[in-house]
Amino acid sequence: MPRLAGLVVLCVAAASCTRVEEPAEIRIGGPTMGTTWSVALVPGSQLLALSQIEALREDIAADLERIDALMSTWDADSELSRFNRSTSLDRVPVSAETFEVFEWAARLTRETGGAFDVTVGPLVDAWGFGADGDVTPPTPERLATLRAHTGMEQLELDPDTRSVRKRHPDVRADFSALAPGYAADRIARLLHERGFDDVLVDVGGELVARGLNEHGRSWRVAVELPEATTEDVATTVGITDAGMATSGDYRNYREVDGERLAHIIDPRTGRPIGHRLASATVVDRLCVRADALATALMVLGPDEGLALAERLDVAALLLVRRGDGGFETRTTSRFDTLGATD
Repeated sequence: MPRLAGLVVLCVAAASCTRVEEPAEIRIGGPTMGTTWSVALVPGSQLLALSQIEALREDIAADLERIDALMSTWDADSELSRFNRSTSLDRVPVSAETFEVFEWAARLTRETGGAFDVTVGPLVDAWGFGADGDVTPPTPERLATLRAHTGMEQLELDPDTRSVRKRHPDVRADFSALAPGYAADRIARLLHERGFDDVLVDVGGELVARGLNEHGRSWRVAVELPEATTEDVATTVGITDAGMATSGDYRNYREVDGERLAHIIDPRTGRPIGHRLASATVVDRLCVRADALATALMVLGPDEGLALAERLDVAALLLVRRGDGGFETRTTSRFDTLGATD
């Protein structure tokens, strides 16, 4: 599940010693979902041996591997890929994790008025951005056919049997805008269960901050300027006990016949977005929700997106392209309380 890494973590590397003592910050990480993960944690009064840190890293990696094995659209053997290939209209039992993400998908589709929709997978492929994508843009006829079986109403969720049923055999789901945030929330919960309450989790650029950093302050993270050739910072934000996600059109795109096509598909039109919004950052209590809402704001564009974020009372930062090549910053009132600095 390749994802945009729109957030840069600002933290100190772990000390390399036999035991790590308060208040050193420990950092571990590795590959996952076609990208990377990292965790920065402040052990507090706990004294950790390197073997304990390595065991924690292995447990986190195993949990992320399970999520990828369930929800990847790039792994043909994943649970979600098998569901997508099936043409059965019968109920299909799924794992607790996969069903939970389906429930999040339905909830967020309702919250965003359909701007967020996991069933756009066939449209993503049709525009050349999926695992089975073509490089030739779809014809209007092909788009009409695909849109006829797109939408969360094409899926029926049954919590009693923990199953999902398609209402059309060609319906497919794509969790790329949910799974990284969901995974980051899970890792934060795992760390809490192990007694670590001051942590910063990063899964492919989707973040969860809990507690405080080693200096006793909120975790500082940076939002990149939405430019593919640089990693310049637009602003930094202090967050704690929250998830943070960024979606943008500036890394995953291609040009066809002189037209720039972004990988984000508008479910309402079936076409790649074409407005001036370059990136959307959302801070919310849960990263899975921030992840999806950032995508929804990108679909809606600068005006509708900002209006939705205000209506949902979430902290959002929108970076909008100007005609001179620069960016206009738009924020919600909730975001302005986070203490962002240029």
